Amino acid sequence: MAQKDDVAARLAAVVGTGNLLTGDAIPDDYAHDEALTSPPQKPAYVAKPATAEEVSELLKAATEAGVPVTARGSGSGLSGGARPAEGGLLVSFERMNAVLEIDTGNHVAVVQPGVTLSELDRMTAEHGLTYPVYPGELSASVGGTVGTNAGGMRAIRYGVTRGNVVGLQAVLPTGEILRTGGRTSKISTGYDLTQLITGSEGTLALVTEATLKLHPRLPHGATVLAPFDDFDQVMAAVPRIVASGLEPHILEYIDNLTMAAMVHNDKLELGVPAEIRDRTEAYLAVALENRVADRVGEDVETLGELLLELGATDAYVLEGGAARKLIEAREKAFWNAKAAGADDVIDVVVPRTAMPPFLTRSRELAQAAGGGVIGCGHAGDGNVHLAIFCPDPDTRTALLTDIFGYAMELGGAISGEHGLGRTKTKYHDKLADPAKLALLRRLKDGFDPAGILNPGVLFA
Repeated sequence: MAQKDDVAARLAAVVGTGNLLTGDAIPDDYAHDEALTSPPQKPAYVAKPATAEEVSELLKAATEAGVPVTARGSGSGLSGGARPAEGGLLVSFERMNAVLEIDTGNHVAVVQPGVTLSELDRMTAEHGLTYPVYPGELSASVGGTVGTNAGGMRAIRYGVTRGNVVGLQAVLPTGEILRTGGRTSKISTGYDLTQLITGSEGTLALVTEATLKLHPRLPHGATVLAPFDDFDQVMAAVPRIVASGLEPHILEYIDNLTMAAMVHNDKLELGVPAEIRDRTEAYLAVALENRVADRVGEDVETLGELLLELGATDAYVLEGGAARKLIEAREKAFWNAKAAGADDVIDVVVPRTAMPPFLTRSRELAQAAGGGVIGCGHAGDGNVHLAIFCPDPDTRTALLTDIFGYAMELGGAISGEHGLGRTKTKYHDKLADPAKLALLRRLKDGFDPAGILNPGVLFA
C-alpha cells in the first residue's frame, strides 16, 4: 500500500485541498451510519468530489494504492453499508446534489447521487409529479437508496427502487465511466446492468447519476385505520384488500406496542376509544389516493365495509393532518425502537401469506432466548420490521440466525429493503445457497478485481 501522505496528496490533487479531509479533521459523523450494531470506524480520507470525472480519478488512485473505498450519501442507512473501512477512503457525495433535469415528456428525473428525497419531492411537485420511493427517511440521498434498493410503505403500489430506476451513470473501480439504461421504459439488449448495480451497496461501482421514473402526483387521499382484536385476522385481511381492486398505495400493519409508542411519542390523536385500544392486538393502516375527491370517498366507504367484514373492530377515517401524522409516525418507528433500547432492527421479507407463521415463530424464538420482538411492517408486500430486544450478543446472533433461517424456509429473504451491509453479512454467508454465493463473488471479482469497493459489505 502506498504511503498515506502520498495518497492524500494525490486525492487532494483531484478534489482540491478544501474537499479532502484527513486525520483529526474528519468529523465523527463520517464514521458510521444509523445501524445499531455496526461500531464507528473513521476512514483515513474523506473526499468530496463534484463530478463523475473526479470520482473516476479518485477510484483510479485508490485502486493503484490498494485503498478500500466506501460511498456515502446522507448516512441514514440501517445496515452499516456506509461505514468506512479502516484506513480507507470515504467518497462523500454531498457536493453532487443537483437535480439535473425534470423531463416531463418522458416522466423521468435525472439527478446526482447526493440529492435528498425531500429536495427531489419538492422539485417534482412543481410539475405535478412524484418519485414514489419513500423509505421512511426523506433526508436519505438518492444514491443511498439506489445502493440499497430501498423500498418503503408505497412499494405495494409503486414498487421498490429497482422498479423506478431506468438508467445510471456509474464509475468502475478502474476509473471507467459507463452509462446503463436510459429514458426508455423497456430494454431487452444484453444484461441489465442498471438492475445489477442497483442494490449492490457500493460493491460493484459508484453511482454518479440516476435517471428515475416519475408518476403523476394524485391530489386527493385518505387513510383508514382499522384495529383488530386478533392478529391472525389482520394478516388474513391483507390479501383480500390487495385483491379488492382498491389499489392502496400504503398497507401497513402495526402491532399494539408499536402503536402505543407512536401515540405517546408523536402525540397522535386517532379517535380510537380506550376500550378498543386496550383489547387491540394490531392495526392496519390503509391509504388510498385518486385524482378525484369523490372517488376517494367512494373507495374509503368500500374499504371500511370490507375491513368490518374481515373482522376489524371499527374503521377510522383519517384525513389531512391526522393521516399525515400517523404516516409520519410510522416512518419514524425505527427512532422509537432505538429510543426504547432495541438491540437491533431487522427488515425480513416473506411472502405476505407467510407473515402470520413467521411473526408467531419469531415471537416464540425471542421468548425462548429470553428476549422479545415488537414491530410493524409493509403488510402488502410481506416486509416485516422487527425491533429485537436481546442484549447478549451471542444469544442475539443465535436468535437472528434462527429468525432469518425460518424466513428463508418460508421463501423469504434476510433483508427486504435495508440491505445486508456489514450487519447481516455473516447470516447471509451462513444461510444462503453456496452456489449462489460463489456466483455473486465471481460477479464482484469481475467488476472489482482489486477488491477495493466496500470490502466487508455483502461478503464477509
